[in-house]
Amino acid sequence: MNTLIEAKNLTVIRQGKPILKDVSVTIKNQDFITIIGPNGAGKSMLLKCLMGFYKPEFGSILQKKGLKIGYVPQRLIADQIMPITTRRFLSLRKKTAVNNLEKTTTETGIESILDKPLSVLSGGELQRVLLARSLLENPELIVLDEPAQNLDISGQLGFYKLLERIYQERHLSILMVSHDLHMVMATTQQVLCLFHHVCCSGTPQAVTKDPEFISLFGHDMAQMMAVYHHHHDHQHNGDNNA
Repeated sequence: MNTLIEAKNLTVIRQGKPILKDVSVTIKNQDFITIIGPNGAGKSMLLKCLMGFYKPEFGSILQKKGLKIGYVPQRLIADQIMPITTRRFLSLRKKTAVNNLEKTTTETGIESILDKPLSVLSGGELQRVLLARSLLENPELIVLDEPAQNLDISGQLGFYKLLERIYQERHLSILMVSHDLHMVMATTQQVLCLFHHVCCSGTPQAVTKDPEFISLFGHDMAQMMAVYHHHHDHQHNGDNNA
């Protein structure tokens, strides 16, 4: 099955106001989709609906049977009173084979911090740990909710480079919410611009020219984003990447 999640005409209403209105999105094998939009546009709610955490008032969501989803939240606040090491944190979920744990920690570059308490990790280190945790069960799709929001520019760049490398090497699908438009335009395949409804969607280059994008983010932002180029090789489903 090529389609992992298909959502049609999702509507979510809170306190009489639509958080999402008639939103449709399809996620397929090896998609890399980034959702952008202003604060309060319904981006995180859309993720919750797609993952099955929240049932919309209207619309339908179909998931591929047995779909494995990994999730990376915005941040994790580690409790300093009850310290837990990175290694222990990664082993809290379902039993993970030792070789898979080693592979994932190497892949995300966190081998050196496995025995450190989570509470002493930097923001960038903690996000790598959360990314590693999302990968432990070899998901077909990873969902990230503003994963680099609390990182400095260097940390953002490092995280997005790592994410793109994992995407290329694992051939999985990525669905991400992000405010980092300059990073989005350089890494993602498809952009979905949300403001309670889908304002526009398509390749980064196409979206920056869309009147709806310009209306939300302004001409200056659209012109600045237009200089970023898309680097994916567009090899998908069944292509020989070896």
